[in-house]
Amino acid sequence: MATRKATTVYLYELAWILPSFAIPVGMLVALVVTAFGAGIHLPGQERRIDPTKVAETAPFDTPGLVELAPGQYEVRMTAQIWAFAPNEIRVPAGSTVHFWATSKDVVHGLLIPKVHVNVMLLPGQVAHAVARFDTPGEYPIICHEYCGIAHHTMAGKVIVEAAR
Repeated sequence: MATRKATTVYLYELAWILPSFAIPVGMLVALVVTAFGAGIHLPGQERRIDPTKVAETAPFDTPGLVELAPGQYEVRMTAQIWAFAPNEIRVPAGSTVHFWATSKDVVHGLLIPKVHVNVMLLPGQVAHAVARFDTPGEYPIICHEYCGIAHHTMAGKVIVEAAR
Protein backbone atom coordinates (compact mmCIF):
# COMPACT_ATOMS: atom_id res chain seq x y z
CA MET A 1 0.00 0.00 0.00
CA ALA A 2 1.37 3.38 -1.04
CA THR A 3 1.52 6.12 1.52
CA ARG A 4 0.51 9.64 0.60
CA LYS A 5 2.54 12.59 1.74
CA ALA A 6 0.63 14.79 4.16
CA THR A 7 2.50 17.89 3.07
CA THR A 8 0.56 18.04 -0.22
CA VAL A 9 -2.67 18.77 1.65
CA TYR A 10 -1.02 21.51 3.67
CA LEU A 11 0.34 23.19 0.53
CA TYR A 12 -3.14 23.32 -1.00
CA GLU A 13 -4.56 24.76 2.21
CA LEU A 14 -1.77 27.31 2.34
CA ALA A 15 -2.48 28.28 -1.27
CA TRP A 16 -6.03 29.26 -0.20
CA ILE A 17 -5.27 30.69 3.23
CA LEU A 18 -2.60 33.19 2.13
CA PRO A 19 -4.79 35.00 -0.45
CA SER A 20 -7.70 35.04 1.99
CA PHE A 21 -5.53 37.12 4.33
CA ALA A 22 -3.66 39.10 1.67
CA ILE A 23 -6.72 40.37 -0.23
CA PRO A 24 -8.47 42.05 2.76
CA VAL A 25 -5.16 43.51 3.96
CA GLY A 26 -4.50 44.88 0.46
CA MET A 27 -7.99 46.40 0.34
CA LEU A 28 -7.48 48.02 3.74
CA VAL A 29 -4.15 49.49 2.61
CA ALA A 30 -5.81 50.84 -0.56
CA LEU A 31 -8.58 52.41 1.53
CA VAL A 32 -6.11 54.09 3.90
CA VAL A 33 -3.94 55.37 1.04
CA THR A 34 -7.01 56.72 -0.78
CA ALA A 35 -8.47 58.38 2.31
CA PHE A 36 -5.31 59.96 3.68
CA GLY A 37 -2.75 59.98 0.89
CA ALA A 38 -4.99 61.08 -2.00
CA GLY A 39 -7.34 63.16 0.15
CA ILE A 40 -10.47 61.42 -1.11
CA HIS A 41 -13.15 61.31 1.56
CA LEU A 42 -16.86 61.54 2.17
CA PRO A 43 -18.36 65.03 2.05
CA GLY A 44 -18.54 66.79 5.38
CA GLN A 45 -20.87 69.34 6.91
CA GLU A 46 -18.78 72.30 5.74
CA ARG A 47 -20.24 72.07 2.24
CA ARG A 48 -23.91 71.59 3.14
CA ILE A 49 -26.77 73.97 2.60
CA ASP A 50 -30.49 73.65 3.22
CA PRO A 51 -31.85 71.88 0.10
CA THR A 52 -35.17 73.73 0.45
CA LYS A 53 -33.34 77.08 0.24
CA VAL A 54 -30.82 76.43 -2.53
CA ALA A 55 -32.26 79.20 -4.72
CA GLU A 56 -31.87 81.66 -1.83
CA THR A 57 -28.34 80.65 -0.80
CA ALA A 58 -25.24 82.25 -2.34
CA PRO A 59 -23.73 81.43 -4.77
CA PHE A 60 -26.66 79.39 -6.10
CA ASP A 61 -29.06 82.33 -5.92
CA THR A 62 -27.44 83.50 -9.18
CA PRO A 63 -26.48 80.38 -11.14
CA GLY A 64 -24.23 80.94 -14.13
CA LEU A 65 -20.70 81.47 -15.34
CA VAL A 66 -18.31 83.91 -13.64
CA GLU A 67 -14.86 84.81 -14.96
CA LEU A 68 -12.36 84.73 -12.09
CA ALA A 69 -9.27 85.62 -14.13
CA PRO A 70 -8.19 85.27 -17.76
CA GLY A 71 -8.79 81.61 -18.63
CA GLN A 72 -10.22 80.82 -15.17
CA TYR A 73 -13.97 80.42 -14.76
CA GLU A 74 -16.43 79.31 -12.10
CA VAL A 75 -19.81 77.77 -12.83
CA ARG A 76 -22.46 77.90 -10.13
CA MET A 77 -24.89 75.19 -11.13
CA THR A 78 -28.06 73.70 -9.71
CA ALA A 79 -29.84 70.53 -10.69
CA GLN A 80 -33.54 70.02 -10.27
CA ILE A 81 -36.15 67.79 -11.86
CA TRP A 82 -35.25 67.57 -14.97
CA ALA A 83 -32.90 70.44 -15.76
CA PHE A 84 -29.55 71.99 -15.04
CA ALA A 85 -29.30 75.73 -14.43
CA PRO A 86 -27.50 76.96 -16.42
CA ASN A 87 -27.87 74.31 -19.10
CA GLU A 88 -25.50 76.00 -21.56
CA ILE A 89 -22.03 77.31 -20.72
CA ARG A 90 -19.71 79.11 -23.15
CA VAL A 91 -15.97 79.39 -22.52
CA PRO A 92 -12.93 80.02 -24.74
CA ALA A 93 -10.57 77.18 -25.55
CA GLY A 94 -7.81 76.71 -22.98
CA SER A 95 -10.08 77.58 -20.06
CA THR A 96 -10.08 75.96 -16.66
CA VAL A 97 -13.58 75.74 -15.22
CA HIS A 98 -14.49 75.13 -11.58
CA PHE A 99 -17.95 73.60 -11.26
CA TRP A 100 -19.77 74.25 -7.98
CA ALA A 101 -23.04 72.33 -8.05
CA THR A 102 -25.84 71.03 -5.86
CA SER A 103 -29.28 69.51 -6.20
CA LYS A 104 -32.51 71.16 -5.15
CA ASP A 105 -34.63 68.03 -4.91
CA VAL A 106 -33.35 64.49 -5.55
CA VAL A 107 -30.06 62.80 -6.38
CA HIS A 108 -28.73 63.87 -9.78
CA GLY A 109 -25.47 63.32 -11.60
CA LEU A 110 -23.09 65.71 -13.34
CA LEU A 111 -21.14 63.96 -16.07
CA ILE A 112 -18.99 65.66 -18.73
CA PRO A 113 -17.38 62.68 -20.45
CA LYS A 114 -14.41 64.05 -22.43
CA VAL A 115 -12.97 66.04 -19.52
CA HIS A 116 -13.49 63.45 -16.78
CA VAL A 117 -16.06 65.29 -14.66
CA ASN A 118 -18.20 62.74 -12.82
CA VAL A 119 -19.96 63.98 -9.69
CA MET A 120 -23.02 62.86 -7.76
CA LEU A 121 -25.23 65.80 -6.78
CA LEU A 122 -26.99 65.22 -3.47
CA PRO A 123 -29.71 67.56 -2.22
CA GLY A 124 -28.01 70.39 -0.33
CA GLN A 125 -24.51 68.92 -0.65
CA VAL A 126 -22.20 71.27 -2.55
CA ALA A 127 -19.99 69.38 -5.00
CA HIS A 128 -16.86 70.71 -6.68
CA ALA A 129 -15.15 69.55 -9.87
CA VAL A 130 -12.49 71.11 -12.08
CA ALA A 131 -12.10 70.63 -15.83
CA ARG A 132 -9.83 72.08 -18.48
CA PHE A 133 -11.31 72.65 -21.93
CA ASP A 134 -8.50 72.83 -24.50
CA THR A 135 -10.28 71.66 -27.65
CA PRO A 136 -13.08 73.75 -29.21
CA GLY A 137 -16.42 72.00 -29.59
CA GLU A 138 -19.50 70.95 -27.67
CA TYR A 139 -19.17 68.89 -24.51
CA PRO A 140 -22.39 67.30 -23.24
CA ILE A 141 -23.49 67.68 -19.64
CA ILE A 142 -25.42 64.57 -18.67
CA CYS A 143 -27.35 63.54 -15.59
CA HIS A 144 -26.15 60.00 -14.95
CA GLU A 145 -28.17 59.26 -11.81
CA TYR A 146 -31.76 58.20 -12.39
CA CYS A 147 -33.88 61.11 -11.15
CA GLY A 148 -37.37 60.30 -12.35
CA ILE A 149 -39.51 59.61 -15.38
CA ALA A 150 -38.01 62.36 -17.59
CA HIS A 151 -34.42 61.65 -16.53
CA HIS A 152 -33.39 61.01 -20.12
CA THR A 153 -34.23 64.63 -21.04
CA MET A 154 -31.93 66.16 -18.41
CA ALA A 155 -28.89 67.45 -20.25
CA GLY A 156 -26.91 70.55 -21.05
CA LYS A 157 -23.70 71.47 -22.80
CA VAL A 158 -20.42 73.29 -22.49
CA ILE A 159 -19.58 75.13 -25.70
CA VAL A 160 -15.85 75.72 -26.05
CA GLU A 161 -15.18 78.48 -28.57
CA ALA A 162 -11.95 78.79 -30.55
CA ALA A 163 -9.56 81.42 -29.22
CA ARG A 164 -9.68 84.65 -31.16
